[in-house]
Amino acid sequence: MPASLCGIWEIISNTNFEGYVTALGINPYLRKIAMKLKLRKITEQQGDQFIIKITSTFQNYTITFKVGQEFKEFTKGLDSRHMKSLLRWEGNKLVCEQIGEKKNRGWIHWIEDDKLHLNYKTIQS
Repeated sequence: MPASLCGIWEIISNTNFEGYVTALGINPYLRKIAMKLKLRKITEQQGDQFIIKITSTFQNYTITFKVGQEFKEFTKGLDSRHMKSLLRWEGNKLVCEQIGEKKNRGWIHWIEDDKLHLNYKTIQS
């Protein structure tokens, strides 16, 4: 059974974040703001449904999903794109693949040393 990602997590670093937002075409001004934000991630599970809330002084964002079920996502306030997202477990890692106007995007969450790790990635086709 996968590890629980539930809890309140302070984001202290984002692996590949700058390259990720550059590849998405986020303008340089917004990239600089995004790189300086202090983020908090709140992950909850209600039955088989997950709720992830990302909060900051600049913008808040929430997604609700079931692992293994594709859903429509609109990244309002982030890069404001419509896409389909699919999350799945790979061992103890929660992997998200996002399909939309920007190809091959996604992220991976896992817990190691009592810290939630987040790696933004491109997905090889």
